[in-house]
Amino acid sequence: MAKKPTWVIEKERARRAAAAETVWLFGLHAVRDALENPRREKLRLMVTKNAADRLAAAIAASGIAPEICDPRRFEAPLDPGSVHQGAALEVRPLDWGRLADLCVAGPRGRVVLLDRVTDPHNVGAILRSAEVFGAAAVIAPHRHSAPETGALAKTASGALERQPYLRVPNLARAMEELKDLGYRLIGLDGAAEATLGQALADHADGPVGLVLGAEGPGLRQLTRESCDALARIPAAGAFGSLNVSNAAAVALYAATAGAG
Repeated sequence: MAKKPTWVIEKERARRAAAAETVWLFGLHAVRDALENPRREKLRLMVTKNAADRLAAAIAASGIAPEICDPRRFEAPLDPGSVHQGAALEVRPLDWGRLADLCVAGPRGRVVLLDRVTDPHNVGAILRSAEVFGAAAVIAPHRHSAPETGALAKTASGALERQPYLRVPNLARAMEELKDLGYRLIGLDGAAEATLGQALADHADGPVGLVLGAEGPGLRQLTRESCDALARIPAAGAFGSLNVSNAAAVALYAATAGAG
C-alpha cells in the first residue's frame, strides 16, 4: 500500500483533533438554548438542584442525564469568575457547513465578516445583532478570531445556537467566494471618504457583506484590498467612535433598512 503524503496525514490529524474539541457552556440561558438545539452534540451536564429545576423541560427534551452538584463546590472546569448560575454543559462546536450553502445570494442577503476580532464578548454581541437583523452568517478566520467559548455563548444570549458562526481557513479567500456569489463587500473604516449610506445605495438591490476589523488595528491591508468599497459610519463629533460590536449593529441596521 502506498504511503500517505505528509500533508494528507497532517490534515487528517487536524480533523481528528478538531472533532475531539469540546466547549463548556455556562449560564442558564446559554445552557437551555444548547439543550434545546438538536444540532448540538451534548456530552456532559452539571447543574445544581435549583438550576436543574429551572431547566427541567430543556433537560427532559435533550435526553441527557444531569449530574447534580453541590452549589458550594461547583466542580465544572470553568474559568474562575464565570457566572455559571449553577449550570454548565460540555458540548462539541457546531458545524455550520459550507459558506456557499449558508450564503446563497439574494436581494436581502447580508453577511458579517470579522477580521481578527478576538474578544469573545464582542463576537457574542455581534452574533446577537446578526440574528436580530437576519444575517446569513458571521464569518471569521479560524486563526486570530474568537472561538466558541462559554463567555462568547453567554454574551450571545442564545444566538450562538441559531446564528451561523463560520470560521474559515482564509478570510481573503472567503471574501472572493462571496464576490463570486454576487456579494458587494463594504469594509468599515473611520477614515473612508464615503459614508455607509452612500456605499449601500450603490448596491441597494443586491447582497452585501459588511467587513469589520479589530478595534485599534482595524482592517488588515489584504482585507482592505479585498473589499469592493470602504465606508464610515458618520459621527456627530470629532472624537466619537463605536466599538466593533456597536458598529456591527449600526451597520446591520443600515443594510437591512436599505434593503427594506
